[in-house]
Amino acid sequence: MKTTLKTLTIFVFCVLIGNQLFAQVLTPVKWSFSSKKISDNEAELYMKASIENNWHLYSQILPPGCIALPTEFKFDKSSDFQLIGKVVEPKAIDEYDKTLEMKLKYFVKSAIFKQKIKIFSDKPIVVKGVVNFMSCDDKQCTPPTDEEFSFKLEGAAKAEVNTNPDTAKTIVDTVAKAKSDTSKVAASVVADDAANKENNSWWGFFLLSFLAGLAAILTPCVFPMIPMTVTFFMGNSENRGKAKFQALVYGFSIIAIYTLIGTILAIFLGPNFANWLSTNWVPNVFFFLIFIFFAASFLGMFEITLPSWMVNKTDKQVDKGGFFAPFFMAFTLVLVSFSCTGPIVGAILVQSAGGEVLKPIIGMFGFSLAFALPFTLFAFFPSLLSNLPKSGGWLNSVKVVLGFLELALGLKFLSIADQTYHWGILDREIYLAFWIVIFTLMGLYLLGKLRFMHDSEMKQVGVPRLALAIVTFTFVVYMIPGMFGAPLKALSGYLPPQQSHDFDLISIIRENSGGGGNSVQPNELCEKPKFSEFLHLPHGLKGFFDYDQGVKCAKEQKKPIFIDFTGHGCVNCREMEANVWSDPRVLKILREDYVIVTLYVDDKTDLPEKEWITSTYDKKVKKTIGKKFADFQIAKFNVNAQPYYVLVDPFIDMKTKEEVEKAKLAPNKAYDLNPDNFVKFLEDGVKEFKKRNR
Repeated sequence: MKTTLKTLTIFVFCVLIGNQLFAQVLTPVKWSFSSKKISDNEAELYMKASIENNWHLYSQILPPGCIALPTEFKFDKSSDFQLIGKVVEPKAIDEYDKTLEMKLKYFVKSAIFKQKIKIFSDKPIVVKGVVNFMSCDDKQCTPPTDEEFSFKLEGAAKAEVNTNPDTAKTIVDTVAKAKSDTSKVAASVVADDAANKENNSWWGFFLLSFLAGLAAILTPCVFPMIPMTVTFFMGNSENRGKAKFQALVYGFSIIAIYTLIGTILAIFLGPNFANWLSTNWVPNVFFFLIFIFFAASFLGMFEITLPSWMVNKTDKQVDKGGFFAPFFMAFTLVLVSFSCTGPIVGAILVQSAGGEVLKPIIGMFGFSLAFALPFTLFAFFPSLLSNLPKSGGWLNSVKVVLGFLELALGLKFLSIADQTYHWGILDREIYLAFWIVIFTLMGLYLLGKLRFMHDSEMKQVGVPRLALAIVTFTFVVYMIPGMFGAPLKALSGYLPPQQSHDFDLISIIRENSGGGGNSVQPNELCEKPKFSEFLHLPHGLKGFFDYDQGVKCAKEQKKPIFIDFTGHGCVNCREMEANVWSDPRVLKILREDYVIVTLYVDDKTDLPEKEWITSTYDKKVKKTIGKKFADFQIAKFNVNAQPYYVLVDPFIDMKTKEEVEKAKLAPNKAYDLNPDNFVKFLEDGVKEFKKRNR
């Protein structure tokens, strides 16, 4: 039980700090399996682990209290063979582990495990099983991973099979012994212990999924939905019983939808569905319109009501215990939030990949329960507000403030579609202008200088409103320099990318000063990059947006390649560019020592037919820039999360998995806002490249 809970702890830890729970699939350990007959009826099985540089694989034996997962081999039972002893492992390194802060045994580079078996069948046999393991480097650990194995072996010699009466005798003796009272008690204890371990494993997984659900509420796609919930349930504040019933239906609907529909989507629609939901123009424009619709209602333009024919039907349903309206609200919440909760949900649903059915359901139930809890409480809240004196005036002020927030936050969805499809209608300065105007009007409203039709006259400003107004105007002042190209790092995840800014004063100064005094000018490229008419790099950097073109130039300049897997709708990518790439040390290394290849995995631009590819991953034809390079990322690096950074040697073709591993100059890197770590990552790649190509 302890080991299982520790495994779950590491699992969620990796998910949360990696910021790519669905996303990122690190595979620093590769397994290969072989076997050899050592006698007529005995064989030896070999399980070889090939481990990436800077990573290590843990031993089968770890000290008590260790939260790391030991390497464990489980063989399927069969009457065709019998294990001889335990799995033998090579000599391990025994030293202090910085990640887990204790002395541990582990392997680096490679490790070969051996298991002897005795064969009883004269026909060919198959030995199947699974190795469960985890690996770590100095900064992170992979989630617990299962790797299935299968060995095909020749049968034992006839003579051995015919002269093996001991096998039948052993079975008879074992059965007879199990019938004794002592054996019955022992068997019962073992069974109960196994059941308790499984139950505790489920409870631990449920608890961690519950915590993940609470964390998901703070994501930018989910948090803005809270005001919608408050406003929707205000409509029934006159009937407390009815409001409470609908609030319960709302909460249970969220749980049911996430548990059932979410699981189905993850299993049958595959890993690219969340990408489609978060980047395709149809759902994003739809979400934008929903936010604008609610904002207009909050500001008093109209009340949200259903058509009369639908109202009559839903009222009848409510009187009978109906649940159509709150179910629709729950479904809207799940749909809008899925692009942000998808990575977290994916980490839970990945359990189904191993054939488990109950565990993903338990995990999704725990996640959705935590996710639904605050929304259900907010759904109860409006009915309680009706008991407060003079609720109309101040409640309307709350609605108006929420309306301004919905108006501002809704622009994010339109911005994603705009960037992905290159419409050019909501570039950075236009987006900022909208926000500056919206929050200025909100500040004026808080001070009573702006009134709407349902507002009562405000004779004086209270301290809370004044404090909120001060915060609002401070935010406006902070945004104003952004109109002239200031990076506004605190908002980097919400704003369109810096390169979409038409009047970027910082870029103008940089270009007129000769690239900031760097010895290598940022425009030194071998040829004009493909797609550079609509794709750009931040901070005045120059690079390619096609991998093959980047490789060609890197070979000419004899430089390593910096691959940047990114996306127009990737919030974390913008944060990395604003907070890490902007570091002078990072910019200097990228300009002088690398050929940059930025690959957009969500761009919808069609490719000419001669550049279409047939995926080796899902066998489908990829016809757009985004689909081509999303497939490239999955096929080569077994990852579908962004941001993701890879340093490779251009002189290795990467046609096979072995060549991919050989081409990498350093362990791949994901979201990490520590510039020092990124500088080390880049420097390690340069050192390795120079070592190889002296």
